Amino acid sequence: MSQAQTEFKKVAGANVTLPCHHRLHLLESTSLDIEWLLQNSEVNHKAVITSSGGNIYTDLNEEQKGRVSFASSFLSGDASLEISLLQPSDAGQYTCKVKNAGQYEWTHITLKVLERPSKPKCWKEGEMSEGRKISLQCNSVSGTAPIMYEWKRIDEEGKPGSLPPMAHINFSNPAQVLMKNLTWVATGLYQCTAFNEAGRESCVVEVTVHYALNMGIVAGAVCGMLVGPSIIFLTIWLTIKRKEKKKYEEEETPNEIREDAEAPKARLVKPGSSSSGSRSSHSGSSSTRSTENSASRSQQTLSTEATPHITPTQHCQVEIDGRETEPKKISHTNLMKREATPVMVPAQSRAFQTV
Repeated sequence: MSQAQTEFKKVAGANVTLPCHHRLHLLESTSLDIEWLLQNSEVNHKAVITSSGGNIYTDLNEEQKGRVSFASSFLSGDASLEISLLQPSDAGQYTCKVKNAGQYEWTHITLKVLERPSKPKCWKEGEMSEGRKISLQCNSVSGTAPIMYEWKRIDEEGKPGSLPPMAHINFSNPAQVLMKNLTWVATGLYQCTAFNEAGRESCVVEVTVHYALNMGIVAGAVCGMLVGPSIIFLTIWLTIKRKEKKKYEEEETPNEIREDAEAPKARLVKPGSSSSGSRSSHSGSSSTRSTENSASRSQQTLSTEATPHITPTQHCQVEIDGRETEPKKISHTNLMKREATPVMVPAQSRAFQTV
């Protein structure tokens, strides 16, 4: 007698009970034999647990050692198998075979052990700058196929939202999100969820879009940083030099003698009456000496005109620019020095000598 085949799906790590009910216990109990077999390939059959002559054997399969047992009293018609802490290797087709007094009953059960996706790994590729292109990647390395992926944008509290306009899922690889022509709108947190029948696991990646710096702007900024202080320094230096030059000119101007400047005008003041009378008396009494000394007087007259018009033997009073100065006395030594200097005698002076 054989029962219809049933199927169980359980998640790895869980416990499962595979049912097996029979009526052969109504016969002689001492000849009752029960055996659970596992076929996880087309040709491989493994004994899981057996009961014969009242004895139970559970250590038949090394991979399931210590994790299998009869769920109830198999002698009363319930030979169900309990497997704890399911592993992917527990998946396969199980057969419960009951024999007693030459009669057989079989139960076939298919067990599928579902493995949750492993926690996926999230990462990003590309340059996180405005106008650039990036991709978000997600991958779970283990889990029962098929593993599916889902991308969402989340806020800081984990609340899901929609992807930005420039993002779209790669249909040939749903674990990938492509973003083109990045803007600041793409900045944020993105969550990838890998899921299958057994469950789901998630990971988060952060995207921070940076403002793109134009190389010309960067170069200009660098040049500005270098040239700006130089210009300021040069301006300060030129200003200081200009002030120093102006101060130097102001200090030197009073001491400077200009060649094209007009000399102060000098005026010969007529000598006093006493000096004039003495000279006239001397001229009238000695006419012969006047002729001999005429040349000397002419030379003295020209010398006084050059220095300017001061008679060596007289005290003269000179008025310069309307101011009178004290009469200066010319010594004999100074007079001899002036007479030693060659002087050009004008024609008028020669005419005076002939008088």
